[in-house]
Amino acid sequence: MVGLGTIINTLAILVGGICGLIFGRFIKDSVQDALCKACGVSTLFLGISGALEGMLTVDGSHVTGGGAMLIIGCIALGSLIGELLNLEDGMERFGSWLKIKTGNGKDSRFVDAFVTASLTVCIGAMAIVGSIQDGIKGDYSILAAKAVLDFIIVMVMTCSMGRGCIFSAIPVALFQGSITAFAGLLRPLMTDAALSNLSMIGSILIFCVGVNLVWGKKLRVANMLPAVVLAVAAAFL
Repeated sequence: MVGLGTIINTLAILVGGICGLIFGRFIKDSVQDALCKACGVSTLFLGISGALEGMLTVDGSHVTGGGAMLIIGCIALGSLIGELLNLEDGMERFGSWLKIKTGNGKDSRFVDAFVTASLTVCIGAMAIVGSIQDGIKGDYSILAAKAVLDFIIVMVMTCSMGRGCIFSAIPVALFQGSITAFAGLLRPLMTDAALSNLSMIGSILIFCVGVNLVWGKKLRVANMLPAVVLAVAAAFL
């Protein structure tokens, strides 16, 4: 069944969020803060490992680095485009709308939790490659594996940040569902070079999400999202 992977992934986020909400009620504020920091540190190292995997090449007994210009170009130009489009504020407005419509008007952390969780589970090569495979072959194995990871991530984040994290299921469903629907058009673009660039730049954005989790909101990560599109485009230059 085409689209089953996104359905599984969305349900995993919802269940993970509900579990986190239930468990979070029994956890002290100090422990919730510690969980948030722990999640942030984990996210930092996930981002670092993914970025280094794309930047470093092992040649015999030597390790060489590369991709510096690609990173600078994509992140800088992508951030410029994102700032002009004001993507971060757009996500926050949607989060604020959800906050009111879902009866969470008194939850001061709802919007931040929604935006942070959404960026964490949406950014990455697994979401794009898995959705394309699901759309073309009906193979949902990658998205099923991602669902397990997202279940754990959202459960922990919900424990520490609140119910806003649960609603990250909405952008995941829209994002991955759209890619699955247009998989036939996107597949020729996903060459090995494009996927490598996508993974590296996506990992850097994941690192930025980790920075915000550990030190508070320092970076407008949503405004950096165009960098992912530029990373794919750079593979064809």
